[in-house]
Amino acid sequence: MWVGGARAIVLDDKDRMLMVKQHHEDHDIWMVPGGGIEDGESAAEAAVREVKEETGLDIEVGSLVWHVEEVSERGQRFVNFFMCRLVGGTLSLGEDPEFDGDSQVLRDVRFMSREELMKVQCLYPGYLRDEFWDIYERGEFGRNVFKIR
Repeated sequence: MWVGGARAIVLDDKDRMLMVKQHHEDHDIWMVPGGGIEDGESAAEAAVREVKEETGLDIEVGSLVWHVEEVSERGQRFVNFFMCRLVGGTLSLGEDPEFDGDSQVLRDVRFMSREELMKVQCLYPGYLRDEFWDIYERGEFGRNVFKIR
């Protein structure tokens, strides 16, 4: 059975990307905010909810950037990455309601420039470093969205 997720790519007025740092398996990973799709919600609704939970910000979902599928020993998963627009809220480190206070994985939240992203050691997915910016500069969202991991 497929398990679905959604992630939101949000840029501020300086073209810095909203990023969250999560701690998994003894190392930190920077990624755009997002998480699992809950029963009864769409991928776009999940993206809105997850951004609010993790960052305190309100977004509006726009174009699909990537649909990433993975079939591995971890199971069958897909994640939809959406280009989103910031519409309100106040930036703050949130909490993941799936974990209690001592088990939280969120460590940091901030907007990062393209140059800062190039220097991040653990970035998920890696194509946020280059491919995203090529798509963004050309304004070609919605083309070649399918990826297999």
